[in-house]
Amino acid sequence: MPDHDYSTALETAAQLLGRRLEPFLEPGPAEPANSADFTRLATLHTFGDAWTRTDVLDVRTRALVSVTIAAVLGTLEPLRGQLRIALNNGVSPEELVETFIHIEAYAGAARAFEGYQIAVQVFEEARQQNER
Repeated sequence: MPDHDYSTALETAAQLLGRRLEPFLEPGPAEPANSADFTRLATLHTFGDAWTRTDVLDVRTRALVSVTIAAVLGTLEPLRGQLRIALNNGVSPEELVETFIHIEAYAGAARAFEGYQIAVQVFEEARQQNER
């Protein structure tokens, strides 16, 4: 059953992100053997437990919350993924700009501008994908 749960979590991640997560989970040559345990557990919890709880908060709302958390914490690579999830799940670029305006008001301009630069890159990535 655990392999099935992990596969399901990976499928959920792929649906949310619009791309497969597995290439990002492969351990590097310097990582110890138990690094796969970390990525497996994090994937199971994030995409198997949290994102699938849509009975109270829908995916779109979770995406906006996740963008906000990543931006406020200054975790820029995770923010990139959260922005992709948001755009892939019905959040418009305009709504994301409004989110950054709100982040600026409560978390400060420096944090908001830093995160917004990642948003601009993801907007461009999405635009290029849409042109294909």
